[in-house]
Amino acid sequence: MRLAFKMHLNEGQKDEYKKRHNELWPELRQLLKDAGVSEYSIFLDEETNTLFAFQKVEGGRGSQDLGKTEIVQKWWAFMADIMKTNPDHSPVTKPLEEVFYME
Repeated sequence: MRLAFKMHLNEGQKDEYKKRHNELWPELRQLLKDAGVSEYSIFLDEETNTLFAFQKVEGGRGSQDLGKTEIVQKWWAFMADIMKTNPDHSPVTKPLEEVFYME
């Protein structure tokens, strides 16, 4: 299954966002893999600061379904200063409907 969603990056935070993701915590990476996330890409539209995320998942659960885990809650708090978040520090996300796919 493929999932896509969008988020919002705060103005001027591109380099910091990239740095933090390039240094993704090993325990978070392992949690995602254990949850069935085999591919995860995030793209940035610099005109709107919109982040577009794509995940290939097994079992129908993506990264946004792991919010009750301690490591994900710590990651959300770590990222809250550079992106639009909800009161619990989870990123504000909008799921996107797949309207075309080509193998």
